Amino acid sequence: MQSVDWTAKGLWLPGAGVPDAEFAAAGHDIFDGPFTWPVMVARRSAIEANIATMADFCTRHGVEFAPHGKTTMAPSLFAAQLAAGAWGITVATANQALAARHFGVPRVLLANELLDPRALCWAAAQVDVGWEFMCYVDSLAAVDALREALGGSVGGSVGESTDGGGRLRVLVEMGFPGGRTGCRSVAEAFEVAHAAAALDRVEVAGVAGFEGMLPDAGAVTTFLTTMVNAAIQIAPLCPYPLIISAGGSAFFDTVVDVLVPPAHEDGWRVILRSGAVVSHDDGLYAQSTPFNRVPQEGSLTAALEVWAQVLSTPETGLAILGAGRRDVPFDSGLPVPLSVRAKDGTIRPLAGASIERLNDQHAYLLRATLAPGELVRLGISHPCTAFDKWRVIPVVDDGYRVVDLLRTYF
Repeated sequence: MQSVDWTAKGLWLPGAGVPDAEFAAAGHDIFDGPFTWPVMVARRSAIEANIATMADFCTRHGVEFAPHGKTTMAPSLFAAQLAAGAWGITVATANQALAARHFGVPRVLLANELLDPRALCWAAAQVDVGWEFMCYVDSLAAVDALREALGGSVGGSVGESTDGGGRLRVLVEMGFPGGRTGCRSVAEAFEVAHAAAALDRVEVAGVAGFEGMLPDAGAVTTFLTTMVNAAIQIAPLCPYPLIISAGGSAFFDTVVDVLVPPAHEDGWRVILRSGAVVSHDDGLYAQSTPFNRVPQEGSLTAALEVWAQVLSTPETGLAILGAGRRDVPFDSGLPVPLSVRAKDGTIRPLAGASIERLNDQHAYLLRATLAPGELVRLGISHPCTAFDKWRVIPVVDDGYRVVDLLRTYF
């Protein structure tokens, strides 16, 4: 049984630890319960609505969903997404795959190349006992890593091979010039796929890519079309219906528009991997979500808030808050001031105010009249670098009473 204690940032528990279930059942109000500042909370109603919205979107368009777990690394959120119909969970590293396996996730897509022989052998052994797992390949060097780690290639067995009969499934990754990993041409992708298909312990399952770094829907469409062309070439090497997978949190509407028609025509399976949708935000994804372009498809609501105390008002129009780079994301936009709670409990908006910069533990809020001791509600930008700053996140109802504790494992 897990307990919370003094090691949980944002909670004020100087004495003995309290079991998670007992703490959640107490229904603490974050403003007069055992909390200190800053504290990040997750609103239950927003999380539940976001999960339902994406489940409905995927069902409506005939695609499967493997939300990217690197955003949250929270087993309770994995379980909620799986319960809502997610096909599996996506991860980015071998350690994240290991964590997901321990969390009981039945299907994991490692959306990255895996060249570590120790991790490859472990994954193959888990596949042998029934776990569903896939990873990427994008080069002949990656295929060589598979051969050396797993053995059982055409022409002989090399390296540490497991004794089971399972086959490690791989997706050939497509990339684009100036992007990160992935084959840069259809010809290269087919060469890699052909080499991987020649390995006894490996199965080519399809094609994947990540479009999120591209600037607009036109560039995304061009890239996804290249993925489709690669899939057409690779499909004969796949023993089962080809999987084609893409979809960050900014262009999943375009992914559906481009990938679904050929997939349905050829009997392929489309798997979206959008990760930030479970919590959404008030910055990056509030501006870039596809639901801004297709509002008839649904909407997402920001679920994460950081409450920070005003520590000082040393100049007119300047307030120094007790939250900084260790507490809020800053890589893709600064926190967004939403409202302020006065010491008497009244709430007022912060229209026109902004966070201009952060130190490690301080935020500079401009264009607002505040008083030391007041609390500022901050929305975050880019949840992928928010969850990792908090080991324990109180989940609250709309009255800010704690209903659960969300643990992260980064």
